[in-house]
Amino acid sequence: MDKRTLIVVNPNAGSGRAGKLWHQIEPMLWKELGELVVAITQRLEDVAEHLDKARAAGISRVIAIGGDGTNHALVNAIQTLAKADPSAPPMIFGQLPIGTGRDFSRTLNIPIDPEAAVKWITQANPKSLDLGHLTYDDANRYFLNIASAGIGGEVDRRVNARSKRRPWTFKLATVQALLSYSPKKIKVMLDGAAWYEGKAWAVVVANGRMFGHGMKIAPNAEIDDGLFDVVLIEDTPRLSAILALNSVYSGKHLLREDVHYKQAKVVTVECQASAIGLDIDGEHATGNHLNFSVEPGALKMLVSG
Repeated sequence: MDKRTLIVVNPNAGSGRAGKLWHQIEPMLWKELGELVVAITQRLEDVAEHLDKARAAGISRVIAIGGDGTNHALVNAIQTLAKADPSAPPMIFGQLPIGTGRDFSRTLNIPIDPEAAVKWITQANPKSLDLGHLTYDDANRYFLNIASAGIGGEVDRRVNARSKRRPWTFKLATVQALLSYSPKKIKVMLDGAAWYEGKAWAVVVANGRMFGHGMKIAPNAEIDDGLFDVVLIEDTPRLSAILALNSVYSGKHLLREDVHYKQAKVVTVECQASAIGLDIDGEHATGNHLNFSVEPGALKMLVSG
């Protein structure tokens, strides 16, 4: 098998920090990983093409240097290739996160310092992790970290509209969304059994533990247990929801009576009114008929240990 590594760099990630960082760590990566094939891309729709070419050349390891959008595009491209040719060796995925959120990297304990992160990834080993698969209306996507229906879609819309993002961008967007979003009536089923019906701020389907720049929305989640952690936040008064926001950063929101938590392999959400907003690993979408299913061990990913 080819020992080269495909590096996919989105220089615009992290408000342009990724491009600067790439120049800093490129010599280290050549020294530690050996020969690299570097793809500089500013368009997420080009990621799949870079991966196709790498696979055709026999390359089986790809590392993303970018944000949530780059990672999301690569994970979906990897799964598309895997489904097209199940007998081919799995593509091994790694990430050096430079984006604003960096939430899945917190679950993996990837260091923030760039040089420490390079050393981390050179010592990491491939492990089979779970992936989420979301089908909604006529579309489908895979997600690595978290997908949600409800206010998260509005938060994404606000965050993604900003050209410059700061550590407080997600919290500010969340507060703004809480001031303007109207919870929709939904019906939720877990593994085929009715679980909740009524208005809700959000139903969160978590593979990882954190989203929104450090919100511990699913603090008990494990990325290799074959289960989603499902967190539903009921419709509560707007002021109460805003005041409760800080409890999500500590994970204590799970103690609230208006928050429901359970594990499941399949989550179905129906919204009969106008399409509900979706957050899919930081990417915005909308849909009415949602089906989340876990695919155990579907992704080979570089992790520590």
